[in-house]
Amino acid sequence: MTTTAEHLQNTLDGRWRDVKNRMRAELSRDVFRPHYTPNTVIARTKVAEQLKIMATAGAAEDGFKKEHGGNGDVGAAVTQIEMLAMSDLSLMVKAGVQWGLFGGAIENLGTERHHEAYVKDLIDLDLLGCFAMTETGHGSDVQSLETTATYDPATEEFVIHSPTPTARKDYIGGAAETARVAAVFAQLITPDGEGHGVHCLVVPIRDEDGNDLPGITTSDCHYKGGLPGVDNGRIVFDQVRVPRENLLNKYADVSPDGTYSSPIESTGRRFFTMLGTLIRGRVTVGGSAAAAARVALDIATRYGLQRKQFDDPDTGEEVVIMDYLVHQRRLLPLIAESYALQFAQNELVAKCHELQTADDPDPEEQRELESRAAGLKAANTWHATRAIQEAREACGGAGYMAENRLIALKADTDVFTTFEGDNHVLTQLVAKQLLTAYADDIKGMSPVEWVRFAANFAGERVLKRTAAETIIQTILDTRQDNEEEGSLFNRGTQVQMFEDREEYMLASVARRLQGKAKEMSAFDAFNAVQDHVLHAAQAHIDRVILEAFVAGIDACEDDEAREILGMVCDLYALSVIDKDKAWWIEHRYLSTERAKAVTRGINDRCRRLRPHAELLVDGFGIPEQCRYAEMLHPEKLAEQVADGA
Repeated sequence: MTTTAEHLQNTLDGRWRDVKNRMRAELSRDVFRPHYTPNTVIARTKVAEQLKIMATAGAAEDGFKKEHGGNGDVGAAVTQIEMLAMSDLSLMVKAGVQWGLFGGAIENLGTERHHEAYVKDLIDLDLLGCFAMTETGHGSDVQSLETTATYDPATEEFVIHSPTPTARKDYIGGAAETARVAAVFAQLITPDGEGHGVHCLVVPIRDEDGNDLPGITTSDCHYKGGLPGVDNGRIVFDQVRVPRENLLNKYADVSPDGTYSSPIESTGRRFFTMLGTLIRGRVTVGGSAAAAARVALDIATRYGLQRKQFDDPDTGEEVVIMDYLVHQRRLLPLIAESYALQFAQNELVAKCHELQTADDPDPEEQRELESRAAGLKAANTWHATRAIQEAREACGGAGYMAENRLIALKADTDVFTTFEGDNHVLTQLVAKQLLTAYADDIKGMSPVEWVRFAANFAGERVLKRTAAETIIQTILDTRQDNEEEGSLFNRGTQVQMFEDREEYMLASVARRLQGKAKEMSAFDAFNAVQDHVLHAAQAHIDRVILEAFVAGIDACEDDEAREILGMVCDLYALSVIDKDKAWWIEHRYLSTERAKAVTRGINDRCRRLRPHAELLVDGFGIPEQCRYAEMLHPEKLAEQVADGA
């Protein structure tokens, strides 16, 4: 008979639950036992061994098309790498770089010649690669990268060069030691001196013995804030020559005589089309951060259920700290947010799978996917940073001990808010998509140009709902009350409040842009409302996440699990309202009295969910070995004390 915890887990796991269960079994093997060490030599060696075990077991094949030697199951590939985060985030990053970024660039930007030459070897780890995009001088602004790839028709070769100190490829996973080949992003220049924007080329960087090839200088980033198992490094190119065929030429090519051609005429659109095919990395990073947050919350919740502090004056017994409302307020809203984000992530992975396995994906849906991936990557990684920190604090000094996992999770996820896109830049990208109604023309626009566009066209925007369209509409249609009179626990009221905030914010930021653009330069206009832009995007992301939660509850097959999920959803919705309470009050969507009801509502849901605290983290489905923390096993401490005595 299926337990309530299993129903919660099955609902939360979603479409690829079988893959997750298979990965849980794999991660329970001793070789994947989490073991934190700041020693980079030990950590890198461990990850290399684990990666080989994964490759032997066929872990990479889902991520590549059948015609290239894979299984063509994109959703399964993303899911597997996300699950690795529960064991070791260094392993997750190494797998993501090798098969997701490096492999993804070869498959999605290359053509048959590249697939035949590289894909099987990189799946099997016979060819280790890296993804050389970020430079010392440019990270988020990929279009301004300084590395050059100049074509020489006399030898039919591209000359890869780092013309300035800031053109050095920096922080590149795998570049310090292991990668023999790099997928290098560089400004393509044809013999006539014309620049055609950023393109990707395959560039060998080391020989079989691990020595730098002529013209290549690699170096090691050494110690970082976390991820000791990832050999981040730097690469400098000095007039390095590679054959013309090394250009990944799906979207652009250069003929032997140096003539440039592309099926996409617009430089900007071509660039964004190329980057759009690599969206899987951003999806995976967000999901992996969320998985790490769930591990931390699982550990902290179990600790809170056994740790006692201070006497109950009525009974004289010490009180379990999870019985204190303040402790419930610290952890339960974060657990609720983890549930909400996982439901949203499930929808995102399904959409990514659908579009990346389609023969002819719809361009508008592709743009929506990019916006959704950007927004949820930011939401997931910021959540991980907050949740893991709160989990660490909630465990006191014990949480600071390496043996209890939390400091490693904290250190390893810290960079997730800035790699695969800085979160503020990504949130801005969400707003850009919303304000310009997903129009084709804006892809290559600078902020200045899209300010002008948004000012004219934002009024035509129609709210686009997620896959929960029918469910949401039914909830709104059957709502009997309005915001001021209805219960804050009414799902229709919650959804309406989220939708109203998003619509109002987008309309008002468009009006402000229009007004500012008349009195100052377009750049100054954009800069003047940037905080408003980010706030509007956040409102959209919150609404998307709530809709996904509603759809997730609808898919739950067990009445008791559905009732618990309903309370968790209330806690998520009310927590979002509470964080932005000032906006709702300022814009008269909430009276001051009703705002106090939000606080009471959060307290009520925390109290009601307290008896289900362990059940909720059971629903995360963390393998026992991955959530193992010494502080959760006081019997071992007793044995140690006895041995010491």
